Amino acid sequence: MSIAATPTPTAAAPVLRLTGPVLLGPEQELPGAWVVDGRIRHERPDLPRGAEIIELDGFVVPGLADLHCHVGIGDDGAGTTLEVARQQALTDRDTGVLLIRDAGSIIDTSPLQQQRDLPRLIRCGRHLARTRRYLRGYADELEPADLPAAVAREAARGDGWVKLVGDWIDREVGDLTPCWSAEDFADAARAAHDAGARITTHTFDEATLPLALDAGFDCLEHATGLTDETIARAAQTSTPVVTTLVNVGEFEAYAAQGETKFPAYAAHMRRLREGRYDRTRDAHDAGVPLLVGTDAGGVLGHGIVHDELDELARAGLTGTEILQAAAWAPRRFLGVAGLEDGAPADLLLVPRDPRSDHRALRDRTQVVLDGRVVVGS
Repeated sequence: MSIAATPTPTAAAPVLRLTGPVLLGPEQELPGAWVVDGRIRHERPDLPRGAEIIELDGFVVPGLADLHCHVGIGDDGAGTTLEVARQQALTDRDTGVLLIRDAGSIIDTSPLQQQRDLPRLIRCGRHLARTRRYLRGYADELEPADLPAAVAREAARGDGWVKLVGDWIDREVGDLTPCWSAEDFADAARAAHDAGARITTHTFDEATLPLALDAGFDCLEHATGLTDETIARAAQTSTPVVTTLVNVGEFEAYAAQGETKFPAYAAHMRRLREGRYDRTRDAHDAGVPLLVGTDAGGVLGHGIVHDELDELARAGLTGTEILQAAAWAPRRFLGVAGLEDGAPADLLLVPRDPRSDHRALRDRTQVVLDGRVVVGS
């Protein structure tokens, strides 16, 4: 299980009285709650004498999660400084993202985990990619013989997650193809699991998904190549798909860039883009767990989680289903508490019920991180 680092405690925060409703899950709510010493309390606790009490009114939801985010990759696709990485995390925080699984970073961002005003960060370490089969400078590039050792190394560097680039354009073929054999995928999964980590894969191409599912990968990033068969298989094994629909919407630009040299690739990317909403809805309807990810960092800027939620709405998900993908399910999947009694108080207050309209999350009045109001008054 992935473990988010716990920041060093500081002075106690004011007591917050949340007048609710407090949304614990799709069908669970409380009329209100308290926040004392940075923790949620479902019942009124014994308060310190003379404690300052701040009353916050509104629908209370867990802080949003972004399970495919790149803190530490600059806008130019290169590694950046810790200070720039901090600003990226703050930008995400101010949109209500309080939990990030960093799906590959060029620099070591572990020092950010000790900064209490930043979202809780779970790191994957560096991308692992086949030689000359990914964006230049992003990944540790290697050949199959070196893959198991590299997986074990990244498992030790990260927080229980490893990220493999499963497919990319093959310039000899002129189209997307898997970067690794079935045996390579199996070796990578085995190495991650032997190290006590979980492993996920970047995948656009249809042919990659059976290889990752056969190997027992724990998560699928993008998964634009889902078919009826692989949707059924992912549903059967409850293998989550991290949505990055904003990025998939950019496939037209990627297709245009490669069209002159690689017309088959361009046509393939356009087909994947055109089917993105139907594929997402079909996966959801089949029971595939969907988890929100933005792919912010590098190509896309940070602070775009609400654009991703809008994309899920275009795919046909309801407000409750979007909140499930953006908050409740990611926290459960990563082993990070939500709004349970005694949990760290990482939450948002919004003026109306986001289960009826996910856009209420854009209108949040306060962002509370570790029991402190960091956005709003």
